[in-house]
Amino acid sequence: MYNSTDKIYGAVAPPKEENTLNFLNFGLPSLESLLLLIPAIIISLTVHEFCHGYAAYRLGDHTAKTDGRLSFNPIRHIDPIGLLMIIWFRIGWAKPVMVDPYNLKSPKQDMAIIAAAGPISNLVLSFITMLILAPVFILTHGHNNVVIGYLIEFLVVLASINIGLALFNLIPIPPLDGSKIFAFFLPTDLYFRFISFRWGFILILSLAFFGVFSGVLQELHQAIFNAFWNASMRIFGFLI
Repeated sequence: MYNSTDKIYGAVAPPKEENTLNFLNFGLPSLESLLLLIPAIIISLTVHEFCHGYAAYRLGDHTAKTDGRLSFNPIRHIDPIGLLMIIWFRIGWAKPVMVDPYNLKSPKQDMAIIAAAGPISNLVLSFITMLILAPVFILTHGHNNVVIGYLIEFLVVLASINIGLALFNLIPIPPLDGSKIFAFFLPTDLYFRFISFRWGFILILSLAFFGVFSGVLQELHQAIFNAFWNASMRIFGFLI
């Protein structure tokens, strides 16, 4: 599966992301990859949407709670068509968490916080996954075990997808989360015109299709992946 004999500055190199889902390249992954990708995507989207709803709940809007979205049950969050779109086209969606801004004390600020909760949760989940991956990867070095190999692959995929999901959602184009974060810094008159832009999804698809995002996002993705890996290795090394 992975060659843990590779060394970088005396430390074990991070596992390769050979089977991870690249959100910016179209095409159907292999069956083996799908068996790793589908549960990883479902987990990532479920955490993402739950945290949107929980942030809204803590800020005074109980719409998500009323709609049953404060749950880690994937059925409440996953849109089957959106899931297939992510697998095939690398761009899809989950069921949106509804938020009533009239229930928020500071709607403009709170909507930005609610939007940020999703990507932040994915970055946190990615780092937690790395904290699990590091000891598994090191302690099983030299063991030719298929189960352990697939466990390592799954953890790599899960960590990678969460980084990709966070970065993609931070693009400041409606309806992505980044648009609400960016809009917070706009004057009120521009704020409503910006977040109500109706052609955002078509624009995102077009830009992704022509590879506009790929260079920057892939570089950021790799940098975050390596940073999380190095941090988790340091933590593991400190604990032992």
